[in-house]
Amino acid sequence: MAAEMSVELVAVERRLWSGTASFVVAQTTEGEIGVMAGHEPTLGQLVEDGVVKVNTTDGATVVAVVHGGFLSVTGDGVSILAESAELAHEIDVAQAKADLGAGDEEERARAAARLRAAEQQPA
Repeated sequence: MAAEMSVELVAVERRLWSGTASFVVAQTTEGEIGVMAGHEPTLGQLVEDGVVKVNTTDGATVVAVVHGGFLSVTGDGVSILAESAELAHEIDVAQAKADLGAGDEEERARAAARLRAAEQQPA
């Protein structure tokens, strides 16, 4: 069994990250899934306002908040295809905190998800 796999994290508006990884964690409508190289082929629907974590083969961790989409696991690797997504290190934490108290329920949920992702980003 190979120790690494190809991973792509893509949103409608852009490719957020691609490379090789040893482990991917995503939140699907069926629950949280962890994927390592050699995982059985799988297709999962991502939850709204979920967090995806990718442990890269160079020891870094990529964290993103995703809003809907799909996770596809094949023999070639993992594709995370989100309707929209944001890398944790790009999140404006002050703005996300401000958004928690403003807007409708959906906007507050997105702000909370953005904060969860930012908190999981390694320093």
